[in-house]
Amino acid sequence: MAKQPRLVVRSYTPLRRALLVGGSLVLVVMSLFVAFEWGRGNAGFDSRGARAEVGELHDRIHDMEEDNRRQRLALAAVETQRVGQAREREELARTIGGLQADVARLTRDLAFYRGVVGETANAPVVRVQQLRITRGAAADEYVLHLVLGRPLRPEDAVSGKARLTVEGASGPNAISLDLTQISGIASGELAFSYRYLQPLEQPVKLPAGFAPARVTVELVVARKGVNPVRESFLWTVENG
Repeated sequence: MAKQPRLVVRSYTPLRRALLVGGSLVLVVMSLFVAFEWGRGNAGFDSRGARAEVGELHDRIHDMEEDNRRQRLALAAVETQRVGQAREREELARTIGGLQADVARLTRDLAFYRGVVGETANAPVVRVQQLRITRGAAADEYVLHLVLGRPLRPEDAVSGKARLTVEGASGPNAISLDLTQISGIASGELAFSYRYLQPLEQPVKLPAGFAPARVTVELVVARKGVNPVRESFLWTVENG
């Protein structure tokens, strides 16, 4: 009779095995953590105090960031105010400059028209109403702009000659130059004939090294009994 094989029954519980392995790992991790904390405690490290200090440092960082933000806002406000004040000062300077130019223009016009109408009964027969000096096309070249006037309601026209002299210095020497020397006009005179106003323009070229100081204009009327009129003006060149 043949011998039958024996049947062996073994139990297999994978869940229990997994729990045992997991529990062992947890115990190992906890043991390591406890050992780590125990070691830090023996070394004098206070974990609670460290956490409290870290919290205080975070609070200080937050406060410093807030203070920094406030300082930046304050600086931006100051900078904005400074720029605004600079613009206001610049605008005020332009306004003052414009007003000064207007006052100078009105003063000049007032003097001009006062000369036209005549302020006294003893006003001269002729006079230099205005003298302006502008730059010419080349260096040392200028243009003399004259306006000759008369008292209000002149009876008739007046004629004569205008003589111009530029006075200044060349080095240490004082020099006077007439039109024959600076304009090429042989007679050195400009003819005029008018009743109310007459403008005259005369280009001149000054010698190199000559420093002009003033212009003297002499008006000689072609009428008996009328004395020549002499007027002097500072040498002032207009801009532009």
